[in-house]
Amino acid sequence: QVQLVESGGGLVQAGGSLRLSCAASGRTFTFSTYAMGWFRQAPGKEREFVAADVWATGSTYYADSVKGRFTISRDNAKNTGYLQMNSLKPEDTAVYYCAAKSSYYSPTQISKYNYWGQGTQVTVSS
Repeated sequence: QVQLVESGGGLVQAGGSLRLSCAASGRTFTFSTYAMGWFRQAPGKEREFVAADVWATGSTYYADSVKGRFTISRDNAKNTGYLQMNSLKPEDTAVYYCAAKSSYYSPTQISKYNYWGQGTQVTVSS
């Protein structure tokens, strides 16, 4: 089993920045071998892909809506993933979830992720 805990959400003005963290833990868990993704869900909308990172292949993926503004990264020594969010817009307001899975395939697909955090609220005011 893998446990994920997000932090770093909050209220920020449009144009501002936030960095989300995702701390991962588990008994037999090697963080570097897992793909990590960030997803978000706004009120009344479906959960959507934001960004993903497959450290083993050196690949990162971004939704078009955040490309150039958000950066996904990780510190394998700390078992922690990050989502740096810059130039935030009101439409970025959502609950943000981190997720992890052991396979490298389809890192942008929500249904492929086994483990999820509880989510952290990000609110961007205009």
